[in-house]
Amino acid sequence: MNVHSLFVGSVKGKEKRLLMNLTNENGKLEYWDIYDENKRPTGRKMLRNDFHLKDGEFHLTVLGVIQHRDGRYLITKRVMTKRWAPGHWEVSGGGVQAGETSEEAVVREVFEETGIRVSHPEEAYAFTYQRVNPDEGDNYFVDVYHFQVDFDEGDVHPQESETDGYMLATRDEIEEFAKQGIFLHYDSIKSVFTGK
Repeated sequence: MNVHSLFVGSVKGKEKRLLMNLTNENGKLEYWDIYDENKRPTGRKMLRNDFHLKDGEFHLTVLGVIQHRDGRYLITKRVMTKRWAPGHWEVSGGGVQAGETSEEAVVREVFEETGIRVSHPEEAYAFTYQRVNPDEGDNYFVDVYHFQVDFDEGDVHPQESETDGYMLATRDEIEEFAKQGIFLHYDSIKSVFTGK
């Protein structure tokens, strides 16, 4: 049992969910850098998922689209215990930790969530999009990466605390999940799948 399980395990209900949201799986508080509207670090930090950003303040997240050599995409299904979008399909991604670059974060997130090691993120960078949610205090940039990777299915080791399985999906299967409303971020990243 890790420190996170011991610490969070002794807390109940709403407080437990809050602590799990703010800490990483090692039980340490996780911080994110705060960026300005031009995606420049401000030198200030925020607690992970503690959304109190003001106008013009953003945090940075990454998405790593993994395309298999046969053209299919590695997608994962979110565990049902997730607070937001349980059971939905997605590509790997997450928050960029304080002091970490976008490139370092996407390599870490892809490995943590799938067991697949990617390299040369600077060559895989596709684009950035931005979301402003003033009522929620959650403004963010998303750096999207598209990796073409030669791997065997035996190389995939989904992170059990985050995922409830994976699949190698065709573009049509992903589009169908999106039509059903169960594929996250599709409208924002569909150009990676469609080439348009």
